Amino acid sequence: MPGQRLLLSCVPALMLFVACSRPSNQAAPAPTPYSQTTSGNQSARRVNAIADDYWAAWVQTFPLAALFSGVPNAPNDRIGDNSIAAVRAWERREDQWLDQLQQVRASDLKETPEDATYGVLLETLEASRQGRICRNELLSLNQQHGWQIGLPIIAQLQPLGTASLRSAALARWHGVPHYVDTEIMNLREGLRLGYTQPRGNAQAVVDQLNEVLKLPPERSPFAGLADRDSAPGFRDSVLAIVGREIIPAATRYRDFLVSEYIPKARASTALAALPRGSDCYRARVRGYTTVNRDAKAVHELGIQQMAAIEAAARPIAQRSFGTSDLPALYERLRTDSSFTFRDRQEVIRAAEAAVARAKAAMPKWFGRLPRGNVIVDPCLPFEEKSGCPNSYVSGTPDGKRPARWRINASVEPPQPKAPLEGTSFHETIPGHHLQIAIAQEREKAHPITRYLFSSGFGEGWALYAERLAGEMGLYSSDFYKFGDLGEQALRAARLVVDPGLAVLGWSRQQAIDYMVAHVPESRTVLESEVDRYIADPGQATAYMIGRLEIERLRKEAENRLGKNFDIREFHDHVLENGSVPLPFLRDHIEAWLAGKR
Repeated sequence: MPGQRLLLSCVPALMLFVACSRPSNQAAPAPTPYSQTTSGNQSARRVNAIADDYWAAWVQTFPLAALFSGVPNAPNDRIGDNSIAAVRAWERREDQWLDQLQQVRASDLKETPEDATYGVLLETLEASRQGRICRNELLSLNQQHGWQIGLPIIAQLQPLGTASLRSAALARWHGVPHYVDTEIMNLREGLRLGYTQPRGNAQAVVDQLNEVLKLPPERSPFAGLADRDSAPGFRDSVLAIVGREIIPAATRYRDFLVSEYIPKARASTALAALPRGSDCYRARVRGYTTVNRDAKAVHELGIQQMAAIEAAARPIAQRSFGTSDLPALYERLRTDSSFTFRDRQEVIRAAEAAVARAKAAMPKWFGRLPRGNVIVDPCLPFEEKSGCPNSYVSGTPDGKRPARWRINASVEPPQPKAPLEGTSFHETIPGHHLQIAIAQEREKAHPITRYLFSSGFGEGWALYAERLAGEMGLYSSDFYKFGDLGEQALRAARLVVDPGLAVLGWSRQQAIDYMVAHVPESRTVLESEVDRYIADPGQATAYMIGRLEIERLRKEAENRLGKNFDIREFHDHVLENGSVPLPFLRDHIEAWLAGKR
């Protein structure tokens, strides 16, 4: 799960810690002027000019999103301006770009590179405008993607190695307290207007901060960059900022949550409990999936998919485990020590072995392969206690910074083995790393299509990749093949539970009970999953919705091309434009098939 495209107002592309920026005191290099290098028609040149302007502003306004996405030459000296005034200013600019883009004649762009640029930017701007109803800037508190989780990751990604980069890093770290204090102001405004996160989510953040604040500066996860550069005095400077500025700011934030926020936070887990919450949910589903569906339609699709998955799972369960009682089998997989990992290192070794097998098999299934590497990177212990989700962090196109699969390797409570291989293929190859690295490495493409991420396409591709891994022979045994069915069941359950919690009146316990009955993950993981849906409604729907669309397109291509169907060619066409809206992907594949006649 990498983070998602910047579709929801001031919700970041990859972390909720990302926000709109203050003016930099370090000038960033000018972006490549694609409007001057294109050889296209007038409409194509106009699209590139608008996209250039948007991209230059995006990199400056969301410097942490740029860092997470591996964008070269992004500003490295600041966190970003997360004030409500900055949000409104960005929205005004979005409206200007959207008005300009709507004046372009889209029919002129067919069969040009600018067609994808236009499609991605139009969907980004339209969905962002629709999502403003949610007032996300008032709801940034999050136990899985909040600033307290993002800062330690940034500490590992922050560029270092020269005097100017060290100076920029220290400037960014000096900016953290202002960011945190502004978060307090925004959350306080949310209290005033009736926009709050559920009480349980807020308490989870307090629990995280309590763990972090027990540690001295030299052991704080906020000081992670201190030992990444050996220049004299750098470590001392980082520790001084952490001890004198960041830890006091984190303490203020924790104390605000305890004394002001939690007593007034909403008791209900439903998004519908907020002003215009049902409309917000529809906007969030569109923002993440790039398709318009209401809560009931999503819920019913999930029920249908769960029935199909369980029908396929029962005969495999009978052959492999001697029972077709799936809930009973799932409980056995959670509790029987022969089906759980012994320690953290066993988890990490199994993940690395799965990734190595996938790398070796790729040339038979894909014509274009990524140059950049991906490494397995375990979550920090304080994150694991609140259910650190498996996630992917981009590398850089030049390969100097490898991509990371941030894996939850905790075995307390026991972690089932069954889902591990499917998750490995989802997060790395042939899933997120393949798709995102290929998108980044398209040097002649507009950066909008290289770096922005759409969950409907990206998560849909990664879930498709889990099933593709079975065709590729990557699962090491029938046990792990069954685990893949369990992972598919998880994504179907998300379609049932996510709208259930947000709009359809489900309680947290009802959601947990459903997940436990239908998904073979540990109860702790499933509780964390449910809390994730409560904190970030709509995002979890993108996986299955995207996978189903990619599979429909593949089946259509197989039927129309018959013996001339080439799986490598199909995959390369799906991936060649980056992370595009699902309707654009369908049009693109249809055009390719039409040209094959």
